[in-house]
Amino acid sequence: MMLRGLLTLHVPESLLLEDVGGTWGDAHLAEASLQMGWSLWEKVAEGDGPLGNLSVAQVWMRSKCSTIVSSFAASLWTTASNGLVKLRMDTTCLQTPVTVHQMFQESLEKYASLEAMASKKDGKWEKISFSEYYQLSRKAAKSFLKLGLERLHSVAILGFNSAEWFISAVGAVFAGGIVTGIYTTSSPEACHYIAQDCRANIIVVENQRQLDKIMQIWDRLPHLKAVVMYKGPVLLKCPNLYTMDDFMELGNTVQDEELDAVINAQEPNQCCVLIYTSGTTGKPKGVMLSHDNITWTSAHASQAGDMQPAEIQQETIVSYLPLSHIAAQIYDLWTGIKWGEKVYFAEPDALKGGLVDILKEALPTSHMGVPRVWEKIMEKIKDVSSQSGYVKKKMLSWAMSVSLEQNLSSSNSDLKPFRMRLADALVLAKIRHALGFSHCQKHFCGAAPLSTEVLQFFLGLNIPLYEAYGMSETTGPHCMSGPHVYRHYSCGKAVPGCKVKLVNEDEDGNGEICFWGRTVFMGYLNMEDKTREAIDEHGWLHSGDLGKIDQDGFVYVTGRIKELIITAGGENIPPVPLEDAVKKELPALISNAMLIGDHKKFLSMLLTLKCTLDPDTSEPTDCLTQEARDFCQKVGSKATQVSEIIRLKDRAVYQAIQNGLDRVNARAVANVQRIQKWAVLGKDFSISGGEFGPTMKLKRQAVVEKYKDEIDSFYKN
Repeated sequence: MMLRGLLTLHVPESLLLEDVGGTWGDAHLAEASLQMGWSLWEKVAEGDGPLGNLSVAQVWMRSKCSTIVSSFAASLWTTASNGLVKLRMDTTCLQTPVTVHQMFQESLEKYASLEAMASKKDGKWEKISFSEYYQLSRKAAKSFLKLGLERLHSVAILGFNSAEWFISAVGAVFAGGIVTGIYTTSSPEACHYIAQDCRANIIVVENQRQLDKIMQIWDRLPHLKAVVMYKGPVLLKCPNLYTMDDFMELGNTVQDEELDAVINAQEPNQCCVLIYTSGTTGKPKGVMLSHDNITWTSAHASQAGDMQPAEIQQETIVSYLPLSHIAAQIYDLWTGIKWGEKVYFAEPDALKGGLVDILKEALPTSHMGVPRVWEKIMEKIKDVSSQSGYVKKKMLSWAMSVSLEQNLSSSNSDLKPFRMRLADALVLAKIRHALGFSHCQKHFCGAAPLSTEVLQFFLGLNIPLYEAYGMSETTGPHCMSGPHVYRHYSCGKAVPGCKVKLVNEDEDGNGEICFWGRTVFMGYLNMEDKTREAIDEHGWLHSGDLGKIDQDGFVYVTGRIKELIITAGGENIPPVPLEDAVKKELPALISNAMLIGDHKKFLSMLLTLKCTLDPDTSEPTDCLTQEARDFCQKVGSKATQVSEIIRLKDRAVYQAIQNGLDRVNARAVANVQRIQKWAVLGKDFSISGGEFGPTMKLKRQAVVEKYKDEIDSFYKN
């Protein structure tokens, strides 16, 4: 029984999983490891069983590159940062579990000389190859070890997307730590909560503005050993505060063997990433993601979206969405490593109007945006169009109607009729070129539901938006659309190797969407009750979302259980369909609509109007957009500002809104679904206003609290 002792010495309470048995490949061993446990290895030691007569030396040598999956991790979840979990293996789409370092090494063998990152410095693009990226990540890892990063403690990163963000994240994982992003919009107290909860040993900040937040809370962070700033000079010298350049030199005395020992001790079913939810319904929860969550999702979700490996075509993307959110982190950072993508970093003001400029320089082959990003692009195009001459307006209208009709009727056909090709050549291709999408083959949308209006607008530009659906707890996308898996208004099918089902279906076929597969997270850090609520006894993750699944497996999200309005009469009403219907009836005027009526006698609605954004702060202003002004003129109003409409209760505009609501109400199947009262708010929703989370997801409870007086006025008397 020598092998047993050897295995126990090398990987306590662990099971080696590797294709070492001829016809017994990964699939067989994975299944055997989970079902048979230690007895399999007893047979190996006796020269029996599926692995044949392998010598102890052979098994030991193969263990050097094998994957380690704990056979004694009895649960599919854990709430401890140093916990181990069983993997949800599925034979339909197996990949040997690997660590982040193993994934990077595999990519390095193929993509070492390719450009990995491009950052703009003093007006010029500075580029880093994958070989340089790997070496810089190792260098950062050594410096983290030198600073005293403890095993499975966190390196928190507070800053905008950059090469330094990527290198710090990968270096933290190489050093045996957990990378934890913090939103740049977080207050000092929000930063404190996350840094304390994740036991951050080191915090990496972008600039003085972010450093100031940490300086306010440093003395209340007992685990914090050092802070590193990667942009700008350190204005105030103090102990354990480093510039990025100084930090990168700290680890020069750490030997490669020391770092390699840390790397080789890592297991695929251990935590390496923490994603904090936005906390719309309480304190933020730390979503623990394992090496396998990251590496498996990077490989398979991206393939479901038709992302190409660099040996076929090097994908180019622009990184601009918050990396503290799983959507951007998995798409920009980890998938980029897996498939050898070239990542251009946008400037921090990208969402204030600079995004198109970087798109035109980078010419991405794939682009991902949250719904609000696509909405802003749509609004900009409409605004430019409204100021164009008569002929250009007519040409655009004709071309978009042709494209929309064609795309709605035959979305998967490569054969386009002459009229469609003409419209594309004369008009639509020029618009895509002006947006920086002339090379873009795949346009993705995630993080929140996409409205019908936006989807149809981009179909009119011959830009299908491929929806991805998932959550932080599924490492991002669990369902994917793509060029070959697409159906209008659906978020696609479950990624191969994953499962999706509905529970508690109603008479219309709506039920709670549940997930199973290797995308599913390890658990919430230090929150056992919340974890038990999310993951049932069979390992299915309950999303809290309502949806349908058609006979072909396409998933449609129809609402959220917690958002479901239950009227005083006990009627269940999902708010999103009614909100979308109102915006569709008044697309030129209404920016946001939020349905009210939980425990109320009837439904009411809060509305905001389309207004321009301040170019410096990206805050909504009082000025109506050109599109909204044109609408007002059309209905007989001379208003140019939101305050003007509200102060005067502009008769023409208010009547137009009421007419739109009447059209929505006319389609209601029951009186309880009619919107009885409404109000126009003085300012559009925004992140800084508190109505939106960092990814522009509506924070309904925050809106209810902020506009309590307006809501109460609906139900007086």
